[in-house]
Amino acid sequence: MIENPLLEIKRSFIEFVEKTYDVRIEDTYAIKLESPPKPDMGDIGVGCFPLSKLLRKSPVQIASDIASSGISLPYTASMQTEGPYLNITLDPAAFIKDICLRVEAKGDGYGSSSIGEGKQIMVEYSAPNTNKPQHLGHVRNNVLGMAVSNILEAAGYNVLRVNLVNDRGIHICKSMLAYERWGNDKTPESENIKGDHFVGDYYVLFEQKSKKYPELSKEAYEMLQSWENGDKDVLDLWKKMNNWVFDGFEKTYERLGCKFDELYLESDTYKLGKQVALDALEKGHVRKNEKGEIVVDLEEFDMDEKVLLRKDGTSIYITQDLGTTVRKFEGRDLERSIWVVASEQNLHFKILFHVLKKIGYDWADRCYHLNYGMVYLPEGKMKSREGKVIDADNLMDQLHDLAMKEVEERSRDIEQEELEMISESVGLGALKYYILKVNPQKDINFNPEESVSFDGATGPYAQYSYARLSSILRRGRDIFKGNPEFEKLGNKEEVKLALLISQYPLIIKEAAFGYNPARITSWIFEMSKAINKFHHDHSVLKNDDPGLTDARGELVKAARQALGNSLILLGIIPLQRM
Repeated sequence: MIENPLLEIKRSFIEFVEKTYDVRIEDTYAIKLESPPKPDMGDIGVGCFPLSKLLRKSPVQIASDIASSGISLPYTASMQTEGPYLNITLDPAAFIKDICLRVEAKGDGYGSSSIGEGKQIMVEYSAPNTNKPQHLGHVRNNVLGMAVSNILEAAGYNVLRVNLVNDRGIHICKSMLAYERWGNDKTPESENIKGDHFVGDYYVLFEQKSKKYPELSKEAYEMLQSWENGDKDVLDLWKKMNNWVFDGFEKTYERLGCKFDELYLESDTYKLGKQVALDALEKGHVRKNEKGEIVVDLEEFDMDEKVLLRKDGTSIYITQDLGTTVRKFEGRDLERSIWVVASEQNLHFKILFHVLKKIGYDWADRCYHLNYGMVYLPEGKMKSREGKVIDADNLMDQLHDLAMKEVEERSRDIEQEELEMISESVGLGALKYYILKVNPQKDINFNPEESVSFDGATGPYAQYSYARLSSILRRGRDIFKGNPEFEKLGNKEEVKLALLISQYPLIIKEAAFGYNPARITSWIFEMSKAINKFHHDHSVLKNDDPGLTDARGELVKAARQALGNSLILLGIIPLQRM
């Protein structure tokens, strides 16, 4: 059995054309199954434009010829032409029964495929600094990285989730110096402050104090030198404060649903980066310039030379990335290594990949920068701890509160504990959906109130649609008899729902190939609209026909399964009740 009824229709169409006209269709992706603009035109439209050059006929003539040829396609009741389109009206009973059985058979795995079987992909995301809490930019990074990883996993890839933490450098020493001067042995526990916020407050304090005491900057650099020289007291302070930050990060990650398979620390990888540069010098891939710096020539890539090590042997930003990347590929046959990093770093990664290629790493072609745009908030909509940036915890707290107001208006009899749980899930669902519905490369204008709306292209609307289906199935436990009569189905809302369910595995593949979760959010919105239209126009439980009731119950189960699977891929919790 072909994995999807839509693919079965498409494959049969291609085989018919190839056999009838004695041709070979090389680009099968060009043959698309589309939705006709009007319901009375049919359920599926096949455009004949890609066949025009191959068959040397107009697409209108091709559609007419095929329609009159006696072609027989699976699940098809009738066909008609509309200009260059061959429009198919499905046999609803056969199609809906087939898709319900397929979804039931695969359950939580419905939509997954094996296209990436045997291939390993590494996805690096988050990459925070240990001198402050994570902010709004990290939220987009985390949410995008998680979703892409989940989608690739659903497509059959073995996915390694990696977090590279910047735990060294002058910015880290600034927070350390401020704490050393003005911390008075306070701890996150003594002040009842989350560890990353506690350390971040001292980073802010340093910036404030340095305006009055400019010599602090020099002292921070001296502390960095002491750290690099292995000074015990400095290292002890560094470890203590980093541990506070990691404890704070862990709480943020747990709340967001973030997980990682490996953790890289720049305090380790920068040393390896130095060795990579020195090895490249020994092999003649790079050279020393007149200043004594180790540089790589990138003229063949139409770029200027790039410094890899300063004349005193100290590393720069790209040096540690060289070390990290080499470590990633050591002992692994990665299909691809993906960096989820903001578009501000486009040039950096372009240079990094060129340098890796130049110094002899053939796998450099398998490195990919998945860049994303900025996130903007309406003025005054969100408060910031520091007055400049929106930290992740503050953002999640405020969305939780906004969601609670929305939920309370709809469920006044709900217990407080359940209200808190639902509000948290709705707030986080709102945040994740709003971020992921935008193509990664585009900027986001994040509107908090709009994100928690129960109407439109939002996470809460999708969660509400899932809860509505769950309610039908709960109430139908004593009503369903297990004898569905699928031949009694066939109205346009039922067919629309079945078509969308059948599209879901294809949508996952598209999202996986393009690293674009927005393909799935668009499907979720269309699915949610179809669910609510079906629910509004047709009763599942209140009719006098048990066979029809059972058949609609099976369709509801399939729709609920597919929608729930899609929400989980995006890190959004499907709710049984709202």
